[in-house]
Amino acid sequence: MRYVTFSLPNDPVARLGIVRGEAVVDVKKAAAGTWPGSCPDTLLDLIASGPDGWQRMASLLDREPSSESHRVTDVLFRAPIPRPHKNIVCLGQNYASHAREAARARDRPFKIPEAPAFFTKAPTTVNGPYDDVPWDDTVTEQLDYEAELGVIVGLKGKNIVRARALDHVFGYTVINDLSARDLQLKHLQWFKGKSLDFCCPMGPVVVTADEFGDPQAKRISLRVNGIVKQDATTAEMIFPLDVTLEFLSRGMTLEPGDIIATGTPEGVGLGRTPPEYLRDGDLVETEIEGIGTMRNRIVAVPSL
Repeated sequence: MRYVTFSLPNDPVARLGIVRGEAVVDVKKAAAGTWPGSCPDTLLDLIASGPDGWQRMASLLDREPSSESHRVTDVLFRAPIPRPHKNIVCLGQNYASHAREAARARDRPFKIPEAPAFFTKAPTTVNGPYDDVPWDDTVTEQLDYEAELGVIVGLKGKNIVRARALDHVFGYTVINDLSARDLQLKHLQWFKGKSLDFCCPMGPVVVTADEFGDPQAKRISLRVNGIVKQDATTAEMIFPLDVTLEFLSRGMTLEPGDIIATGTPEGVGLGRTPPEYLRDGDLVETEIEGIGTMRNRIVAVPSL
């Protein structure tokens, strides 16, 4: 299944949908009268219903779309989870090529880490897959891009063992972990530089784990104004997803709807010579095989 959150041009109410071909099916309307109790209004509601609910929904929607559907070109795509209930958990330097790149930029030796580097982005960073990203150059002059595979947790778990880790995944999406590099340096940690408003475009869909397949066998790429800046595969992760979930859940409960951004490959602006940062009008396209492509334009905004 390919779940989306969408609205209509004449109605801003967010709806849960699925993409089927060139149509977006309104889940609540399609399931009307057949769902026991209140039908899920949001993707978080559906995830919280658990595997039985996911299977029931897939069965209900396994029919041709009719009056409950809209053309893809007629809807407005929102972030699949517009307001996460927690910070987004991110991995730093989880691709060897990017870790080497970061070490060179800081004139430091490269060493494979023994454990993942975790940090978070605030829920207020979330942005739509085709929405503009506001950029205030009085806040940051070094806005950078990072293409990442996003993971949506489906099942609650603590001290998850690697062999069962992927059983806890609901689905996958595309994330651009936009980062203010100068703020990262100024504040001596990553949270502030990673948490500017609307600096986490996400989408355009969440592909369920059963449809997505092996998360370590997907191409990931990013273009700025049509020029390829990042191009790699998720096989290059230092800590693949099952290992990441094992580390993250040690002594820490993961809950349905938690979002994990799994790191970015080489090619970010900071690692280039000279460094390249995003500017007003730049179009950033972030793509992952099997999910789709986000398109976000950087738009300068006046300082408040």
